[in-house]
Amino acid sequence: MNWRRTCERMKTLYLDIFSGISGDMLVGALLDLGVESAELERELKKLRVGGYHLHVKRGQKSQISGVKFDVHLEHDHHHDEHSHGHDHTHGHDHDHGHSHSHGHIHEIGHSHTHSHGREEEHEHGRNHAEIRKLIQESALSDWVKEKSLRVFQRIAAAEGKIHGVPPAEVHFHEVGAVDSIVDIVGACIALELLGRPRVIAGPVVEGTGWIDCAHGRFPIPAPATLEILGAAGIGITQGEEPHELVTPTGAALLAEFAESFGPMQGLVAQKIGFGLGTRDNKTRPNVLRAVLGEAEGASAGANDWQTDTIAVLETNLDDINAEILGHFVERALGAGALDVFHTPIQMKKNRPGVLLTVLCGAADADKFSEMMLRETSAFGVRRSVAERRKLQREMITVKTDYGDVSVKVGKLNGKTVQASPEFESCKKVAEKAGVPLKDVYEAANQAMSLED
Repeated sequence: MNWRRTCERMKTLYLDIFSGISGDMLVGALLDLGVESAELERELKKLRVGGYHLHVKRGQKSQISGVKFDVHLEHDHHHDEHSHGHDHTHGHDHDHGHSHSHGHIHEIGHSHTHSHGREEEHEHGRNHAEIRKLIQESALSDWVKEKSLRVFQRIAAAEGKIHGVPPAEVHFHEVGAVDSIVDIVGACIALELLGRPRVIAGPVVEGTGWIDCAHGRFPIPAPATLEILGAAGIGITQGEEPHELVTPTGAALLAEFAESFGPMQGLVAQKIGFGLGTRDNKTRPNVLRAVLGEAEGASAGANDWQTDTIAVLETNLDDINAEILGHFVERALGAGALDVFHTPIQMKKNRPGVLLTVLCGAADADKFSEMMLRETSAFGVRRSVAERRKLQREMITVKTDYGDVSVKVGKLNGKTVQASPEFESCKKVAEKAGVPLKDVYEAANQAMSLED
């Protein structure tokens, strides 16, 4: 065999968030699903952040066995404050919850930084721009970098709006602290180690009551949590639990990864993991249940293709500047659209025009509708929901005379039906070998045909 697999067949991950979600509870659940803590730790070391160590232990909540994930700071004379704050902003974020994630915001960030001293103070930074730089300059995979940056962007946008400052200047509350950076980046790493499954989630349930913040008392949901979910078009329902259940970090991870929200539908559970919080809730176990399996249509029936549901946004334009249209396509793709394209059409009075189409997750439909209305000449946007059927995909590496080339392979019922050499990989090999790009493509396709 002259190729090697680089990822597993894509699965569906269902987050059963009946008791809310926080960063460390999600990481705990993913570890319970089989992510190796040693692999997670090895990847996290690619972030140039020190002064902490991970605690991963098996425990119980309401007699349910699961994994408790914690980040402990070293040489921290404020350790008690940290433990309290971390639990608030993360697993236990669920404990009176957000009072630290939204309250002792700056105090928590400062105590972490000052307690570390050394170079980490500068490296992990406390504002959004510094955190972006830290992640961008790391040796993490491109996918983990992209997702981590987008989670932080969601929090920065929310905090900036609340406090009236530009997102880049936001001095993150708990998020500026090492433990929160580890939670967010760690969750992205763990999802990649699971094979980047499609993520869906249950309805977002929050508690009731009040949280104590540095600026006074706020009702639950905390301002940042409500802003992050609202910006992503995600609904929230309050239940009877008298505590915070969803933290800003948890909300941002949901907004980034979950394609849809609702009860399980045709889900065949293959593995079930539990991430444990710290506090004992009054009305429900303080756990996050993560179910890894195959959704309806993935394992049953005649074909093993993947299925999902997306939003299709369309508008007809007859008076848009071509440069503005090109800019919009780049902006929308950069903001996370699944695809953006325009098609020549004939409009009223025989005018030539374009049909602009954006494909996106259902939860992002309002965000991209607003972008279309603000940044193009559209007066309206049509929205529909479409089902997709997708081949099982994996990336393989083939050996050619010019070097190793990455190839995307699509399979149906176990048989390869599509194989496409990756452009960036071919381009890099062609430049290094000093040969035409088409020669590398042909060599890669030939290597694949020899495998067949």
